[in-house]
Amino acid sequence: MVGENVENPGVYPLSEALNIAESMDLDLVEISPNADPPVCKVIDYSKFLYQQKKKQKEMKAKATKVVLKEIRFGPQTDEHDFQFKLKHAEKFLKDGAKVKAFVFFKGRSILFKEQGEILLLRFATELEEIGKVEQLPKLEGKRMTLYISPKKLK
Repeated sequence: MVGENVENPGVYPLSEALNIAESMDLDLVEISPNADPPVCKVIDYSKFLYQQKKKQKEMKAKATKVVLKEIRFGPQTDEHDFQFKLKHAEKFLKDGAKVKAFVFFKGRSILFKEQGEILLLRFATELEEIGKVEQLPKLEGKRMTLYISPKKLK
């Protein structure tokens, strides 16, 4: 048994440990049940729960939220549209968001799979300095997707 106000921590029978905790108007909480003998702590349990929730809230607030931005191409996207979407992707990556670029094939345009793949690979090489490719172009149904995540700034 251990605790903040316990004079001599040590091994106590359960009934005696409960009496000590009750005399201090605190709770006896089992910390590690697998230890031999099990370790118990004399604490205010409601205060303990409050501190645990507070720690979890802090951890959640510190966690970074990943934003995913999508950019859509057609298999025959021309140069001006490509450059326009490239600038948007650069801005998204600089802001710390991931970019999902995809080529959408309508109807018989699925015949131009190679063109779509070349377009996405060109897109990835243009963004090589500020982002790294997370997943190479992959055909899923009528979409070919490419994921790019921002590089860590030094």
